Amino acid sequence: MKEQNSFFMQYLMPINKLWKITFFLISLILYIFPNTKTMASEEAPYNVVHKTDVYEIRHYSDRLVVQVINRGDNNSFRKLFNYISGSNVTSEKISMTIPVTQTKKNNNLFMQFYLPSKFTKENVPIPSNPDIEITTIQEGYYAVIKYSGRSSDKNFEKHSKILKQKLIEDKISIIGSPIKATYNSPFTLPLFRRNETMFNVDWKN
Repeated sequence: MKEQNSFFMQYLMPINKLWKITFFLISLILYIFPNTKTMASEEAPYNVVHKTDVYEIRHYSDRLVVQVINRGDNNSFRKLFNYISGSNVTSEKISMTIPVTQTKKNNNLFMQFYLPSKFTKENVPIPSNPDIEITTIQEGYYAVIKYSGRSSDKNFEKHSKILKQKLIEDKISIIGSPIKATYNSPFTLPLFRRNETMFNVDWKN
């Protein structure tokens, strides 16, 4: 009996140690992520002009972006990331900004990186990859609904429907397709992620 107890103690000690390590790592993650900034330091600036308990209306000025057609794989993100990592004619490294957006135009789905405010059409580095396009999103008003969790298509479509229904109820005209905006790195726990669905709207003050 004594030998059996000794065996179980030897067996349980590594398990208890593993549980302690696991608990420590989980606690560390829960501490770090709520106190960690999102994936970048600069966010596209906007002014909130109207707010309800479900959504808000924001006014954005012109925004310079790099974009590429998103074909449903990781290549679109990789191409854009390579561009800001120095894959451009001047080999300049560009700071990551937020959000990363996905939007449909002319039956194509585009992924977009917003460029830091120091860049203009005149001084922005030209991409080495011909698939990447530099363009300007014209100033305008956007209805936005925020949500946490995974930035999956299912989650995006769910909140797009909620936002669209609320805008219809409030008699606010929608312009174009819904826009998916993500703000956090993929290493951020879903509970702490900031995701948004946006619609360009015809807003009357």
